[in-house]
Amino acid sequence: MDRPLWQRRQLLYAGLAGASAAIAYRLGSPRSPVTTSAEAGTESAVDSDRPAAASLEPSGDPMPELRGISQWLNSEPLTIASLKGSVVLLQFWTFGCINCQRTLPSLVGWHRRYADRGLKIIGVHTPEFAYERDVNNIRRALSQHDITYPVPLDNDFQTWRAYSNRYWPHLFLADRDGFLRYDHIGEGAYDTTEQTIRALLG
Repeated sequence: MDRPLWQRRQLLYAGLAGASAAIAYRLGSPRSPVTTSAEAGTESAVDSDRPAAASLEPSGDPMPELRGISQWLNSEPLTIASLKGSVVLLQFWTFGCINCQRTLPSLVGWHRRYADRGLKIIGVHTPEFAYERDVNNIRRALSQHDITYPVPLDNDFQTWRAYSNRYWPHLFLADRDGFLRYDHIGEGAYDTTEQTIRALLG
């Protein structure tokens, strides 16, 4: 089985089995290792939704550049430099992924609540299957899910590789100086993620 497909299904099956396949962690050091709750027996799905701690961990790595983007939807092309001064939530997703679909209402809600306060959401669309590369299909998905924030099309996985990503969905949060402060794999941890957004916005 294709490895990215196996990784997506691993997250889905873990959720169906009642185990949390999502893990949120802060980047206290560059390239912190990722371990799922199924592997390490760490946070449960309930635990992962606890509010974030009052203080944020130190800054991690600078945000990698958005590379190899074939097209931007809902926006003119953006660069990491142009995003300085904003809190950035960057999510890797693809519209055919059910785990991704379940996260979208939260992202849309955060965009509506916090864009005026300086939050910039970037939905990096990295396709798995051929039909997910069709821009008309992507546009329909954006309309269906009320997505109005910028969506760059990462059809060649160049931005995916720049972030050393392996999963759909996977979100990263960066502070106003462009340093990564938090990331989360899979569904869940919505309260923790929102608390972190609010802390970064100040």
